[in-house]
Amino acid sequence: MRPSLLLLLLTTLPTAAQQPTQLTIYNQDFAMARTTVPLDLRAGTTEVLTTAVTSQLEPDSVVLRDPSGRTPIRILEQSYDAGVVTQAWLLEKYEGKTLDFQIYGPHAFESQTGESRLMPATTIPGRIIRAGDQPLIEVNGHLQFQLPGTPIFPAGTDGLILKPTLRWQIESPQPTHLTAELDYITRGMSWQATYNVVIPEAKDNRTSDFADILGWVTIQNNSGTDFPQAAIQLMAGDVAKIQDMRARGGVMNAPMYAMAQNATVEVTQKNFDDFHLYDLHRTVSLRNKETKQVQFLEAANVAVQRTYQADSFTGYLQPFYPGYHNDQPAYNASPKVPVSIRQEIKNSTANHLGLPLPAGRLRIYRRDTDGQTQFVGEGNIPHTPAEQPIQIVSGNAFDLTVTRRQTAFHVDQNNHVITESFELKLDNQKPQPATIHAVEHMNRAQNFEITDKSAPYTLRDSNTLEFPIAVPAKSSSTLTYNVRYTW
Repeated sequence: MRPSLLLLLLTTLPTAAQQPTQLTIYNQDFAMARTTVPLDLRAGTTEVLTTAVTSQLEPDSVVLRDPSGRTPIRILEQSYDAGVVTQAWLLEKYEGKTLDFQIYGPHAFESQTGESRLMPATTIPGRIIRAGDQPLIEVNGHLQFQLPGTPIFPAGTDGLILKPTLRWQIESPQPTHLTAELDYITRGMSWQATYNVVIPEAKDNRTSDFADILGWVTIQNNSGTDFPQAAIQLMAGDVAKIQDMRARGGVMNAPMYAMAQNATVEVTQKNFDDFHLYDLHRTVSLRNKETKQVQFLEAANVAVQRTYQADSFTGYLQPFYPGYHNDQPAYNASPKVPVSIRQEIKNSTANHLGLPLPAGRLRIYRRDTDGQTQFVGEGNIPHTPAEQPIQIVSGNAFDLTVTRRQTAFHVDQNNHVITESFELKLDNQKPQPATIHAVEHMNRAQNFEITDKSAPYTLRDSNTLEFPIAVPAKSSSTLTYNVRYTW
């Protein structure tokens, strides 16, 4: 009897621990892996195997080469087996054959002298008529769709591969030995940045605070493979990658084990092509289904600016093109306008930052009067270059409200004119004054003119106005304006 392929693999292949892997992980659920494969080639054709790959490898991304460039490698054929052994996979291999199924008696437990015990297991034979999502089994001359018990498979099952495996047929004109570089892309690996901003207690009416910021990178390995030794780099940027819609075997629902590490070596970043590359400068162990965190940023005395904004945007903006207008009286007239809390941090050297910040989640914490740290909101930030602002909405203010109503509306179709007026009541029940930025959108027609207003405004863009309104403590202020549209 010839030895099984599984035994051959276990006795002839190098283990993953002997193959340190370099990983460049992208925050789009894929990674670039680089490792080495010893090639001992004879003259003619040699079969070479390696298990230093993942179960989510993209086979057509594989590059096998001599890093010195001295030995050209001619690959005649490549085969890939993901090495994902499941009960369904084994049932398919035994279609048309008979297996033993382990079953228990009609009563799983029986009572003897007040105790319960598991009944002895028995086996019955069953022939696999059809495998798949709804297997069909023949038992005692009858067909049934349900497995009669737990299938028992022979240990010497042919073709049983427990690890992902790449197999090549390599042609060489003469015997040669070299260590080749193996590069490939794998799905199932990702990373993201998280920023924790801790702001001190708000003791007065200031809108700017000085905070401490800690930045973490969270690396997730759902590739189906352990990396006992991995040198990790992280690529930040929107790298074009065609999404592979093949099934991922439930990997996204798999449990993860968390591990946090303090940064004993500083994480560095450098420009690479049109992106940014972050290097952990360490070799780490990254097991399958593991989440690992590494601190990469620490900054103190970072100014955080807080503003309040009431935006009348109702979810639909009028498209502008010549001659079109909207003459519905209730258009863009929401009576209740929430007051959002906006946090802004300038990513500048002067503000103790000034480095490219990868996209991620930014959490805001503030200490209360008892010195306890409380969570007060979070938001996602995009990739942010140096010297650019970071902005998030951390929630809506409880004690600030804005009521908006239309006070006049008139349409003159003959002269192509619409006029309307609005009144906004801004209420502040905080114990200190607040400035609320009322944002109004001019979206009825192509041209507009503010004919009257109770407060100055600035133009955010060609059809958006911003009125900064100071509202005293425990009081209210009123904003009114008139607008004239033409088309």
